[in-house]
Amino acid sequence: MALEIKTEGNVLKVAVEGRLVAAVVPEMRDELLGLVEDGMNVLFDLGKMVHIDSSGLGFLVQVLQKVKAGGGRVVLAALQPGPKIVFDITKVSRVFEIVPTVADAKF
Repeated sequence: MALEIKTEGNVLKVAVEGRLVAAVVPEMRDELLGLVEDGMNVLFDLGKMVHIDSSGLGFLVQVLQKVKAGGGRVVLAALQPGPKIVFDITKVSRVFEIVPTVADAKF
């Protein structure tokens, strides 16, 4: 699992590569939630994420809650077909703004 984080203005861009699963979530949570400030938006580029489990979904929801509480938005981009099935089955896709590509994310 690889995570690339960049800040551009008030947008925290997070590229996720590999598997977003229980084994990596605690480290990611500590790293990412420490960077989120009030008024910040978060863009997750999930184009290279191949798998997500319930811990990964919980992590994304936790980020969403913190960002929304601070007045920001979370956008998920480039969600691949395999992980998308998990989002749809669990109905988590209903709580996120999901766009086809990173370029489609407008803040």
